[in-house]
Amino acid sequence: MLDIKIANGTIVDGKGKPGYTGDLGIRDGRIVSVGTVDEDARETIDATGRVVAPGFIDCHTHYDAQVFWDPTLSPSCYHGVTTVFGGFCGFSIAPLSADSADYLMPMLARVEGMPLAVLSGAVPWDWSSFGEFLDRFEGKVGLNAGFFAGHSAIRRYVMGTRAVGEKASKADLEAMKALLGKSLAEGAMGFSTTVSNTHNDGDGNPVPSRWAEHSEIVALAGVVKDHEGTGLELLPDLEFGPGMSELLADVSIAGNRPVNWNVLGVSKRPDAEAMVAKRLAVSDFARERGGEVIALAMPGSATAYMNLRGGFLFDAFPGVWPSLFQLSPEERMDKFRDPAVRKQMAEGIETMNPNAPLKGLAQLDNFMVSSVVCEENQKYVGRKTGDIAREEKRAPIDVLLDMALADNLDTVFTPDNNSDNAETFALRGKVYADDRTLVGASDAGAHLDLIDTFAFSTDFLQKAVREFGVITLEEAVHQITGRQATYFGLIDRGLLAPGYHADIVVFDKDTIGRGPTQMRYDLPGGTDFRLYADAEGIDHVLVNGVEIVRNGEHNGKLPGTVLRSGRDTKTVALDAMRKPELV
Repeated sequence: MLDIKIANGTIVDGKGKPGYTGDLGIRDGRIVSVGTVDEDARETIDATGRVVAPGFIDCHTHYDAQVFWDPTLSPSCYHGVTTVFGGFCGFSIAPLSADSADYLMPMLARVEGMPLAVLSGAVPWDWSSFGEFLDRFEGKVGLNAGFFAGHSAIRRYVMGTRAVGEKASKADLEAMKALLGKSLAEGAMGFSTTVSNTHNDGDGNPVPSRWAEHSEIVALAGVVKDHEGTGLELLPDLEFGPGMSELLADVSIAGNRPVNWNVLGVSKRPDAEAMVAKRLAVSDFARERGGEVIALAMPGSATAYMNLRGGFLFDAFPGVWPSLFQLSPEERMDKFRDPAVRKQMAEGIETMNPNAPLKGLAQLDNFMVSSVVCEENQKYVGRKTGDIAREEKRAPIDVLLDMALADNLDTVFTPDNNSDNAETFALRGKVYADDRTLVGASDAGAHLDLIDTFAFSTDFLQKAVREFGVITLEEAVHQITGRQATYFGLIDRGLLAPGYHADIVVFDKDTIGRGPTQMRYDLPGGTDFRLYADAEGIDHVLVNGVEIVRNGEHNGKLPGTVLRSGRDTKTVALDAMRKPELV
């Protein structure tokens, strides 16, 4: 007898092929039959009028810390996600030395938007090795979860305080390689790093990996080739200045693995098509040299909720901006009151490269006022800084800073992106179809007060499929299931096929989507909020054959697998993502 039978649904199996009406049978956590299923079951789910698909795979999260205080991994679980990967950009929380937690916590608070009080109070920090970290939540997680070993964590473990500010010695490098190899042997999914100027630590200094010479990064990437089922990820300088294409290609060749970089976003800008072509040419450069570079492509628009207290993204603006965020909030506010400093800030924006990745954000007259604290600022909520400046005959920099000072730096500003339109989605459709890309970049678990990309799966199906029609339903499902599984080398996941793990989502193709973004005060301690959005149109979510979500309600069950490289993944060929039939 079957444990569960899902009957009369439209089977979209993750291969990109046309859907068909059929049933699906589950026993002992595995799919045993797809199509016509005559066997009786202890429970039957009627999927009439619904799509039955593999559970969605989120290829870029930062759930490393949240897994301890929210093992359901919300909101991903509600949005049909059944497998997540974390530890990216070099920001894993293992391996851990006796004193590195005191550095990593404020670093993560700054660079990944995780409240420091939550990190210190809700995460145990009681492991040393990567294997011990994975053991801490074995059997205690709702989704399948795998994590990369991060360069900054490894560098801080080996070099201590010298990890910031110094080059690695030969002995340091050998120790880092050994530690990475040990982490991979214990189940880390691969090696991740960053050289991006958007990544600064709790003191406002570049994070440890940004102090590494390119030869150090390449040497560490080379360690993965000796470990089954491992991969690579690198966040580059997004302007792709001199040496960046070479670095990505060298990392791939050294590790004999595809390397994904993030993030390729398509927004409303005059040079959008040229920008996409330039960045995807990095893959061509690598392929000509025997490597493989894959761009992690955002499925839609990211709404950024920025403030001048944490300063993330503001601290990557040119000129005087970065140095201001190395100061304490009190010192920073003193500087913000200085007309000379304001002039320098405005001039820094004016000198910004028109093709810079953050150019779309760095427009002082284009910020919407999202939320304020003090009464005198209430009249500005929902308005644009440029309109306020024109009405009050002030400079946009003065509007921005005066408002922030009145709110003790807690004003939230949102760049007016307005990129969800037919023209932009037409280009996004071409990006989705390109074999040099992987759709994802949710960043779920990070930037809790900054961006709302965590609902990537439902947002993708709602907008790219239903609203703008730039990709078919079957191909969209393939992009976030079967293709993801191919990239990570997942064994028996990502498809609806006999023998595969029963990671399944049942949804209504006509209503699937995301609800409005809201502030939810459900973090440990109850004082900090996170941005959140409910899922719409998701009827059932099953992980390893166990239902966890029904009609938007979680039942508390935690059937997820802690994924370990070599056991749950196999090595991916360099050309795997180029093959028309990936499975």
